[in-house]
Amino acid sequence: MPKLMSDVGGKQWSGQASEHGVEATVIQYEWRGAWVVAAHGSYDMHSIPPLADALAAAARKHPKVVLDASGVVFADSSFLNLLILTHQAGTLRVAAPPQQLRRLFAITGVDTVLEIRETVEDAAVS
Repeated sequence: MPKLMSDVGGKQWSGQASEHGVEATVIQYEWRGAWVVAAHGSYDMHSIPPLADALAAAARKHPKVVLDASGVVFADSSFLNLLILTHQAGTLRVAAPPQQLRRLFAITGVDTVLEIRETVEDAAVS
């Protein structure tokens, strides 16, 4: 079970390494009118709760949420499910997904549902 840490304002989360060996961390900040949630590490059913909490809170409080996926090194179906649920709850844009995520999005068809952008800047201003 991952160890979860956060500051009171919900700005940063950190967990232990998942079974894929890379610690999952979540950092949040405002950028050009959008709320950015930056995910780093491996995401599976054990490490997804901090990211899920961050995205759910962001979707409730902010009209535009950007997931900076550039630091994601592994993601499974729990990550995909989270993105779809967040997309349904509000405006979610996924920025800078690495090749592994782009392939996962294409294979599952999620790339036709989610708004995917090349950079956080593109996601925030478009």
